[in-house]
Amino acid sequence: MTSLADLHALMTRLGHPVAQQAAPSGRAFADGAPYRYEIPSVEGPAVLEAVVAEADRLGVPIARTSQGSGVMMLTDAEISDMARIGAERGIEVNLFLGPRAAWDTGGQAKLTQAVGAAARGNAMVAACVADALRACSLGIRSLLVGDLGTLEVLRALKEDGTLPANLVLKTSVLLPLTNGPTAAIFERLGATTINVGTDLTVPHLAEIRAATPLPIDLYLEVPDDQGGFVRFYEAVEIVRAAAPVYLKMGLRNAPNIYPSGSHLGAVPRELGRERVRRAALVQRLIEQLDPELAKLPAHFRPADLGVPEV
Repeated sequence: MTSLADLHALMTRLGHPVAQQAAPSGRAFADGAPYRYEIPSVEGPAVLEAVVAEADRLGVPIARTSQGSGVMMLTDAEISDMARIGAERGIEVNLFLGPRAAWDTGGQAKLTQAVGAAARGNAMVAACVADALRACSLGIRSLLVGDLGTLEVLRALKEDGTLPANLVLKTSVLLPLTNGPTAAIFERLGATTINVGTDLTVPHLAEIRAATPLPIDLYLEVPDDQGGFVRFYEAVEIVRAAAPVYLKMGLRNAPNIYPSGSHLGAVPRELGRERVRRAALVQRLIEQLDPELAKLPAHFRPADLGVPEV
């Protein structure tokens, strides 16, 4: 019978040791910051304007916003407005790609979120590529990818010059990433920042950090459909183990607004403002628990941030 020690030794030999305690990662973003804030579900220019205004009011340094409804749910004018705001403020504006299985005619995605963001058939991959080309032509330099095959296709298009070489490819939380070997695969397929499982422990995050230098994206407050956890008091340990890490501020007890639109009224804007307030709460905790860690650099447009180009 193979002992636990033998199994752990085997994983170490394979280059993916099992973390017993989370050691400091020793890594940071290009500007030296160990963590940044990401505000998700920023579904259009009106929401982005509200998020930026609230960040100014509360003094929260927002580095990235991300959107979930998809490029195809935005007009050219809306994308251009979002790109302009991001460029003016030095904020990465990340847009979700293309159609997805959960909105398609198939039945499996209606039963499980595990395949909800998959591209069903090559035509759907092509539609994701069309979204990518359109977004980039309007100045966007960060895209959210929910399908592994699409990710590899986009990597190839970056390499041959069809897409910008500095394009950020962020994987979706709907792509299960819960261990070091999987993180290494995502990196090989072209990911430049990786969204990990919402329920991972700090040692789990340390294992992923040991497998890849890519930034880790992690919900500190998790939407109900992804688990509904609130992990504010873990922020310091998470940053120490996972840096560089994007701290994502979701919301519990909030409606699913995808696909978004004017029919939802002020709801997306108010949710955006509240996500910024949640980030302010986390920042206060980090300042209390580790004042040195809370001292973020004041660099504008760090090289690794996918700020729009307009």
